[in-house]
Amino acid sequence: MRSLVTGAAGFIGSTLVDRLLADGHQVIGVDNFTAGSVANLKDAMRWNERRPGQFRLICLDVQAPELAGVIAGANPDIIFHLAAQMDPQVSVMDPQFDARSNVLGTINLCEASRRSGVRRIVYAGCRDARYGIGAGRPPEGSGRTNPVSLHGVAKIAAEMYLCAYAEMYDLAPLCLALGSVYGPRQNHRGPGNAIADLASAMIAGGSQIRGWDNIRASDYVYVDDAVDALVRAGHAPVQITGTCDIGTGTPTRCPLEWTPLVDLPDGIARTVRWLTDLTATDPASEREEVSRRIISAERISHGVDLVG
Repeated sequence: MRSLVTGAAGFIGSTLVDRLLADGHQVIGVDNFTAGSVANLKDAMRWNERRPGQFRLICLDVQAPELAGVIAGANPDIIFHLAAQMDPQVSVMDPQFDARSNVLGTINLCEASRRSGVRRIVYAGCRDARYGIGAGRPPEGSGRTNPVSLHGVAKIAAEMYLCAYAEMYDLAPLCLALGSVYGPRQNHRGPGNAIADLASAMIAGGSQIRGWDNIRASDYVYVDDAVDALVRAGHAPVQITGTCDIGTGTPTRCPLEWTPLVDLPDGIARTVRWLTDLTATDPASEREEVSRRIISAERISHGVDLVG
């Protein structure tokens, strides 16, 4: 099977690329590298050394007219659309840039897909952008959304364009309203980095964690679980379209047979170990020390005295 991934160098996109390669897919990655990093794709590059042609990386913005030729040439079975401007503060400072990235980029992808006959598009949406930060899902069938930022409006607009193209041109988009995704490769200086801050505090040996209430208010999803949902969406029958909620505390509302496997304490522990290996001069010894600081599920659920 051949898959095309936009936003392939981001922390979710690169993890998805690794998973698809491991599953035997031929993968074409597209990224403009404004936020993603080629370092995230080092495993994919090594994979390509063993199996030449299995992975191809293209530096391109999804708004570029050349995207149509890339999709036509690749002829993918599935497109995973993860490329996006993700920072809500950027959407406030430059709403036109945010709209171009998230809305016009998606329209360009839809046009290229319909002309190439690619039906299945899996879109990485955002639950907080769709319903509001920390909000529960509205009643089934209400169709209610509650974007509380310009970024949220742009993400929902992109989703609506996908739905319109489905009606007009028989595309088969499946949009995943992802909870706050965290884990290895996440840019701890970027938006939505509360878990990365927590991991950094653990490594530093701090005794208090700032922003714990915000962490508990959000529905966090470990990156491997989010990727599993994306893969399942890609393999779902094309008759399944619409939007699925994906969160650790929220069962999915469409038949993906997806269940999160990594709870928050385990996910934080994995993130801490990854960050330790990334930053430590002696990862083995520092990992042992950090392991002593990783807290129990009971303590993390109460959110007090998180790091001793």
